[in-house]
Amino acid sequence: MDAPFTDRVANIAPEGAYRVMAKAQELEAQGKEILHLEIGQPDFPTFPPICEAGKEAIDQGYTRYNPSAGYGDLREKIAHIRSEQGYPTAASQVVIGPGAKPGLVFPILAIAQAGDEILYPDPGFPTYRSSIELASATPVPVPLVEENSFSFDLEALERRITSRTKLLILNSPANPTGGIIPQSDLDAIASISRQHGFWILSDEIYSRLIYDLKQLPSIASHADLQNRLIIVDGFSKTYAMTGWRLGHAIMPEALAEKVELLLMHSIGCTAGFTQKAGLAALDKTDDYVEEVVNEYRTRRNRFIDGLNRLEGVDCKKPDGAFYAFPNVSKLGIPSDILANRLLEEAGIACLSGKDFGPGGEGYLRFSYATGQNTLDRCIDALGEFISRI
Repeated sequence: MDAPFTDRVANIAPEGAYRVMAKAQELEAQGKEILHLEIGQPDFPTFPPICEAGKEAIDQGYTRYNPSAGYGDLREKIAHIRSEQGYPTAASQVVIGPGAKPGLVFPILAIAQAGDEILYPDPGFPTYRSSIELASATPVPVPLVEENSFSFDLEALERRITSRTKLLILNSPANPTGGIIPQSDLDAIASISRQHGFWILSDEIYSRLIYDLKQLPSIASHADLQNRLIIVDGFSKTYAMTGWRLGHAIMPEALAEKVELLLMHSIGCTAGFTQKAGLAALDKTDDYVEEVVNEYRTRRNRFIDGLNRLEGVDCKKPDGAFYAFPNVSKLGIPSDILANRLLEEAGIACLSGKDFGPGGEGYLRFSYATGQNTLDRCIDALGEFISRI
């Protein structure tokens, strides 16, 4: 008997990273050695000042209910940092959540409904499409262009805008491509948004993981868009806090009030000791972040150079995040089949570009948030696999 599921969950698919990780672990249980480059998780331990602050907060009793939008001191700190960066922000605009995903899902639930269309990057983070479908809105993928540092095809973007367009999702630096949307493209997107009046959600979870820029270009530089702009960020990637579950979103105060209610009636609140650890991350770990970014830069350079030495592989050097997104179309094997064969035959756990949408066909995604030895061995194993085929 078919379960009476609603349309909003009928097509929701799991994230490819979790699926591949589960299969890789099954193979490991059978005695096969696997090189893990599938999951976007820093291999560094959470920085000591963060751990110490979290432990102290537990000892101090920050283990009880707290405001659904988060503690005031953390919200004020985030607002202060954004304002110092040149993007004036009030604490009342900041909403804290258990990870960055609530900052993606709940604002979409609050502003979109059936009949609305939401534009999102293809290839892009799978939660974007799932969030759109949860809101019963219509997902409209917009292609990214490899030759434009995996920024949007702006002409294609404009062609997809209709009277029903409610929101455009940006992701910079991007998962899975590592691309950064240049300021010139952000300026063009801002102009398009003014003309058509749609919202913009900018996912900036990798905002501090940039390698050749001093500050990430942000759509928030267009102050006149603030009344329909949502900025999403978090602590998982920058501070190696994936399991702590701490993120935040900045949005107009009226929307923040609605998102707070959605948080209240779903997760209740974000763990208090996690929030106190987040304060320590913002106050005490700049040196740690700089060291980690330097290490990622070294890994990026060596890994991308290694990929580009392989026959049939072309990989653009990513400007941010910690992902390599090589073009493997010359190998003549569909991405999902190739990724599966690499796992089973070469012991390399990576993701098919199609895990991020149809626009990812012809690509693979590797996370270089792992040790240099693993990355070097991946290049060797990938080279041996290619020589066999």
